[in-house]
Amino acid sequence: MRIIFMGTPDFAVPALAALHEAGHDVVCVYTQPPAPAGRGKKLRPSPVQIKAEELGIPVRSPKSLRKEDAQADFAALNADVAVVAAYGLILPQPVLDAPKYGCLNIHASILPRWRGAAPIHRAVMAGDEETGVTIMQMEAGLDTGPMLHIVRTPIDDKTTGELFEELGELGASAMVEVLADLGSYAAQPQDDAAATYAPKIDKAEARIDWSRPAKDLVRHVHGLAPFPGAWFELEGERVKMLKAEPVDGDGAAGTVLDNGLAIACGTGALRPIRLQRAGKPAMDREDFLRGRSVAQGTVLP
Repeated sequence: MRIIFMGTPDFAVPALAALHEAGHDVVCVYTQPPAPAGRGKKLRPSPVQIKAEELGIPVRSPKSLRKEDAQADFAALNADVAVVAAYGLILPQPVLDAPKYGCLNIHASILPRWRGAAPIHRAVMAGDEETGVTIMQMEAGLDTGPMLHIVRTPIDDKTTGELFEELGELGASAMVEVLADLGSYAAQPQDDAAATYAPKIDKAEARIDWSRPAKDLVRHVHGLAPFPGAWFELEGERVKMLKAEPVDGDGAAGTVLDNGLAIACGTGALRPIRLQRAGKPAMDREDFLRGRSVAQGTVLP
């Protein structure tokens, strides 16, 4: 098929690569413009742009698709379908209507649960048992379009970062499967009454509140890992917790219960598995404690 691909982050790269490998004619890639990154704030192209250039595919990075000339340029590509994966721009109706078979989205949740910007984070933080990807026909509403195909996977103790990688691969294979026989997939409308919304993660959510139950805090830690990273304060220093486990223990919330950094919560206790000090690489708890011991009885704010 003649395809326009629209995506920006690492999550979208496997889909672009899979479509190219499957023999589709990816005529153009749309992605977000290069953004400042790193300490030098140099402009860095998106992961999708880097992959597209590696594959020799033309790249466009409009700041908006609302202008008529941008919409005309899009329509002039004469695509059979547009494949969208975490692109980051709203697609106006003329763009949605331009390809022969419209625009198909790889959405990282089991719709209609977790429509919106942060479906993986919210699924983990809410304690969902499973998540997945939905291949859906895009329409003007926010992730409201009819569904063509759903692939599921258990969450278990996976972090958001781990699920981003897994769901990126699942979404890529699911989209290739759908496009191989598009006519055989009957579009199923979503149950709007069952819909939930996944708002963008606010950095203010990231501070760990020790008064919460340990099991909730473990989900909170995993849902925010690796970005923005749930954090706590240790002697004035902000430390990110990137993975944790619930453990037996009881005490005042925020109290360090042993020399292995078990920490009392509102109910039960948790023990960090991966931590990261400011400006340092992530490390296992044992390595963290070798560099900075935390005495039993320490109370974390």
